[in-house]
Amino acid sequence: MRPEDVWDHEAARTYDTLAEGMCAPEVVGPAVDRLAELAGDGRALEFAIGTGRVAIPLAGRGVPVAGIELSAPMIEQLRTKVDARTIPVTAGDMTTARAPGAYSLVFLVWNAISCLLTQSEQVACFRNAARHLVPGGRFVLENGVPALRILPPGQSAIVWKTEPGYIGLDTYDVLHQRLVSHHVRIGAGRQPRVWRSPHRYIWPSELDLMGQLAGFELEARHADWTGTEFTAESTSHVSIYRLPAVS
Repeated sequence: MRPEDVWDHEAARTYDTLAEGMCAPEVVGPAVDRLAELAGDGRALEFAIGTGRVAIPLAGRGVPVAGIELSAPMIEQLRTKVDARTIPVTAGDMTTARAPGAYSLVFLVWNAISCLLTQSEQVACFRNAARHLVPGGRFVLENGVPALRILPPGQSAIVWKTEPGYIGLDTYDVLHQRLVSHHVRIGAGRQPRVWRSPHRYIWPSELDLMGQLAGFELEARHADWTGTEFTAESTSHVSIYRLPAVS
């Protein structure tokens, strides 16, 4: 699947509904609080800004926010909420696109780095973040921990959510470190609606090496945006990488 086939007009139109749990105040609020703290008096840049789930409330906190986004339909959906003067967006790939200016914070949330399907692209994303940052600037990633511990031998799928009218499951290709997320909506009719997105999953230690290749040091890692300790049982993490400050 090509990115343009995944993040098309239908995905953009329904994204905020598909991601309704992600849009809940108790999910967005802590992320915005932490990002605003990390941005300080500087500017923030969101890679894969999407429909503005995090960027819009962060801008509402007084942080100057810009974005990079590959999907034209997602940018169009964002523009139904805010104009380009409020949140400017550069159309392009987060591995190579360059947004004007310099930033104290670049951030990439909700597993978005895993949408890059090769290790080399993920390393390029780190390097592009570094190109945008001032000395001492930070790159913040929110990403899931691969659920391979609960994948029995011979089984390639994990159901991670079930509720009335919805089933979420991931199918794994452990040889190539890939997974496909399947979102199945079951309505009143006989035919369900299925939306899929491919990912390359990444271990935290692998992310740390990517950061080193781009000149970053790991500053902190927590299990969530509120600073909960990251442990072997954590299912996700918020990792903060920092460039060296000028001495």
